[in-house]
Amino acid sequence: MNEREMDEVQKLLKQALPPVGESEPRRDLWPALLRRMDERTVRVPWWDWVLLAGAALLTLFVPGVIPALLYHL
Repeated sequence: MNEREMDEVQKLLKQALPPVGESEPRRDLWPALLRRMDERTVRVPWWDWVLLAGAALLTLFVPGVIPALLYHL
């Protein structure tokens, strides 16, 4: 690339990308984070219960699978 092409590429890049400045968030995010942490409850999806029940039934009927299940934990 010659210098003219480099100048064109530089000009195109300056047009495409806005200048990065010292931008501050529009509002303070910390109170929202604290509120969200206080509201959080532990919810367990139904498929987790299905997997747990399947693993329990599998260990009851096929006890030889216990080492394989422990390996994958």
